[in-house]
Amino acid sequence: MTESVNFNVIGTIDSPYKEKFAIPRQPGIVTAAQGQLRLTGLANNDELVRGLEQFSHIWLLFVFHGTQSQGWKPLVRPPRLGGNKKLGVFATRSTFRPNPIGMSVVKLDRIEQCSAGQNNVGQKTSQVILHISELDLLDGTPIIDIKPYVPYADIIENAHGGYAQNQPSNNITIIFSKAALQTLADNITLYPSLQSLIEQVLKQDPRPAYKQNKTDDKIYGMSLYHFNIKWQMSDLSTLQVMTIEATTNHTV
Repeated sequence: MTESVNFNVIGTIDSPYKEKFAIPRQPGIVTAAQGQLRLTGLANNDELVRGLEQFSHIWLLFVFHGTQSQGWKPLVRPPRLGGNKKLGVFATRSTFRPNPIGMSVVKLDRIEQCSAGQNNVGQKTSQVILHISELDLLDGTPIIDIKPYVPYADIIENAHGGYAQNQPSNNITIIFSKAALQTLADNITLYPSLQSLIEQVLKQDPRPAYKQNKTDDKIYGMSLYHFNIKWQMSDLSTLQVMTIEATTNHTV
């Protein structure tokens, strides 16, 4: 019996999510999230993605590199249950797994092949980039496989989802301070969907599970692209974005 298997990383994700906090708990929820998958090594070859453009969505198998060093647990507390009940890790999508492997369905917007300069012997090199959206992946996530999403096989009608049968509903209204709106206006050319991204992320209420459905006057921060965003729950139905500050002069 084979006791271990080694995988090669075939690509890396460029994502607006620079830290684990505030990443949506499932893909497809935050539609304004856009990113790139840059193929690497032997996988950086346009022959590997020939025909993939026919599919609107793809499966990405990846490594939970942000929590991998923390090991795994047989029992975890799913946020969907308020963080109060323990379930077996295989009954959840927790990152703390015996093998830190995740899978996500993302929207495939387009495939690009561009020049990447020259190698050590002066030969021209190219870079294959998959432009994706609706992702829930941390920046720098290592990808170990790509598969096309096949609707007739991957959609199972009348499937039962246990404690996660339906998408959580929310009635949170997002408001922006004058200073935050000015920052959005100043960066609209480079980041045209930043406001929508912030709104969609915050509507999921990224606070710890035990604080959801409770009043909380703490000021929280999150990083999206190269912005540090401070926000606060005014009440259970209203969230205010207080400031949006650029952390670098990075451009896209």
